[in-house]
Amino acid sequence: MGTEAIGKTSPATQSNHPHKPLKLKTFLMILVMVICGPLGNVLLGKGMKQVGAIALWPLSRLFFDATRIFATVPIWLGICSLLVFFVAYMLVLSWADYSFVQPASALAYGVVAMLGYFMLGEDVSPLRWTGIAIICMGVFIVSRTTPRTTNPKVADPG
Repeated sequence: MGTEAIGKTSPATQSNHPHKPLKLKTFLMILVMVICGPLGNVLLGKGMKQVGAIALWPLSRLFFDATRIFATVPIWLGICSLLVFFVAYMLVLSWADYSFVQPASALAYGVVAMLGYFMLGEDVSPLRWTGIAIICMGVFIVSRTTPRTTNPKVADPG
């Protein structure tokens, strides 16, 4: 081994160091994702239940149904909520690894169950709540790892 290796740490050595804490902005954007994604989907579902069944043929009927869809308030609230989710998702992916973000966003399963229960009046069984609790424990385990294991690319100035 030459002198160029002195002072450098190997990936194995780096993983033994305590991980950097999750930045507040990353935590907040994951929270936005966990709330806005399920909320948007529930609002779209609620809006489509108000609209009713959609006919694909004849085209005049499809056009009529489309105008009813886009005249429904829950549809627009759902679209806005999903746009907020999408922006938050892109931001978080620019700050943390996908292998961290995607499992952390699995907390949305708990939000889905709560929204289904409170907004849609669905019955959520104890077995389903148990499964959601197991998923949330997995998210806790993932949150104990480093959010970014790769170095961000630095733009070449010239």
